[in-house]
Order: sequence, then structure tokens, then C-alpha cells
Amino acid sequence: MRTVRKRRNENKTDYKLRIGLLKHGKPRIVIRKTNKYLTAQYVQSQNAKDKVLISVTSKDLVKHGWPKELSGSLKSIPAAYLTGYILGKKIIDKYKESGSILDTGLYRNIHGSRIYALVKGIIDSGVSIPHNEKIFPSEDRLNGKNMKKDISNLVKKIKESQK
Repeated sequence: MRTVRKRRNENKTDYKLRIGLLKHGKPRIVIRKTNKYLTAQYVQSQNAKDKVLISVTSKDLVKHGWPKELSGSLKSIPAAYLTGYILGKKIIDKYKESGSILDTGLYRNIHGSRIYALVKGIIDSGVSIPHNEKIFPSEDRLNGKNMKKDISNLVKKIKESQK
């Protein structure tokens, strides 16, 4: 009989995936979802200990011009895209690094989801992550044209403020 590790039993850690990510030696971009927000972190592992170098949540969009009346949509696809874009710009500004590995944890691989919208934002900012173009949401969804209130101008304005 084999005992199951505590964090695996709690559905928090996939140790096989984690070992593979640590062997790469590259920094990771860790993406996590909550019920209201998205969190993206730039993490470096040293001696199997993770150190968060940069962290961005979709709450930070309010500081960058996201209207308060749209604060309920901080987990939408355009919000995810802009969160990734802001994280990517911070990575390039601070570390001048462009190569990273994606760590989505135990989340399922769903093409066109918020996680991949966030990854698209990071890639558009200039950070290189191994990817396949088929997994990203359409440009209309990234720019918010599918939402009740068309926020494509807002997305464009926030992107330009990061340059």
C-alpha cells in the first residue's frame, strides 16, 4: 500500500508536474483563479523553494483605469488578458527576461478560457512562453466586444498606458 501525500490528497499539488517544472530551471508563470479575481505570479524556484518575484491580480486593473462600475467583471476574458499584459510588461521592465514556463496547477486544459487569455496577454507584452495559437480566445473576446457593454476602447486605453 502506498500513502498519498497530504497536498495531493487535498487536490492542491501534482508532484509529478511540479518535479518536471522544477527540472527546467526557468522561471514559472503561475496562474490561479478565485471566484472573483485572477492571480498571476512570476516565480523562481531555488532549492525546491518558490520565491514570488512579481505578482499581479485582476484587482490591479482598477488602478490602471478599469471603471469601478465594471468591477464585477474582473474575472472576464478581457480582464484576464490585461492582467497578463501588465504582468508581462513588469517582467520585461524589471528582469529583462523573456523566457518562462506556464504553470496552471491542477486546472483543466480548456481552450479559449480565461487562463489562456491571461497567457495571450503575457505573450503580447513580449515574454516568450511555449504555446499553440489554437488555445487562445478570439480577438473579439480578448478585446471585450462580446460583453454587454463593448469595452474594446477601454482595453486599448489600458494597453497603451502600459507602453
